[in-house]
Amino acid sequence: MEKEKTYEGLQENVRDLKLPGIDVWENKYPDKEYTVKFDTAEFTCICPKTGLPDFGHIFIEYVPDESCIELKSFKEYLVSYRNIGIFHEHVINRMLDDSVRACTPRRMKVRGEFNTRGGITTTVEAEFKAAKI
Repeated sequence: MEKEKTYEGLQENVRDLKLPGIDVWENKYPDKEYTVKFDTAEFTCICPKTGLPDFGHIFIEYVPDESCIELKSFKEYLVSYRNIGIFHEHVINRMLDDSVRACTPRRMKVRGEFNTRGGITTTVEAEFKAAKI
């Protein structure tokens, strides 16, 4: 009889995963408040429980301050998840943490709409708002 897999220990080091860096470029309009939005319907990662691929649509929305996210490096960052076993909730929170660390925006929201698995569709959102000075 095969022992049933558990979730215990599957995400112990999720905050320490080594992922590609996200590059930025200097915002020449930091005096203006404007919103940048981008998304991709081609996101993939691996279910840490089953080892099967998960697919999703990732949406990023942020108000830049001194810098903006460079898209080629962000695409490489997204593609790196292709071989990582990670829960949907952790994907979105990790993307938010890494993106905020890279560009220090005024505000940012990351949303993932993951394809149906077992008859259930999952949507996860995480937000960052800079502290007011």
